[in-house]
Amino acid sequence: MHSSEILQDKLILAVDDEEDVLDIIEEELSEYANVTLHTCTTFEHAQQYLVSYTYDLVILDIMGVRGFDLLQIANSAGFPVVMLTAHAFTPEALKKSIELGARAYLPKEKLGSLVPFLEDVIKLNYQSAWKKALDQVGSLFNKKFGSDWRKSEEVFWEDFEKKLTLEEGAIIK
Repeated sequence: MHSSEILQDKLILAVDDEEDVLDIIEEELSEYANVTLHTCTTFEHAQQYLVSYTYDLVILDIMGVRGFDLLQIANSAGFPVVMLTAHAFTPEALKKSIELGARAYLPKEKLGSLVPFLEDVIKLNYQSAWKKALDQVGSLFNKKFGSDWRKSEEVFWEDFEKKLTLEEGAIIK
């Protein structure tokens, strides 16, 4: 068992309509001591969890469970949210995730690096977490959509990137 001081004693909610994705998340997190993971596969069940518990972190699939609606509920409760996606891996979904207050955006193909990714989301402040996430996601987007994928929303991306600085943030307890 590895230990992750940062994830120690955290309560995490993962929502995805694909059981196998939840199994991978559970497997990734099970190597770390004292992480409590709630999982569910429907919007309704997730909504119930979000109003019943106080989460340290919420992981939401975009498609299949109305992820953007859940993001708004989780964000208004003050929970840091990571958007997880395979099918909605598009510049539009990334932009919407940012606009609705997600802390980061993780392609499902990167689930193998879930724990260090979640540690960054908890440990770094909003700007630093996004800067790091965009460094990783940006190169994947460049491969898939070409290097000018931000062109249609250039003003949004320029404004957003101006806000990003990489600095260590306080750990959210």
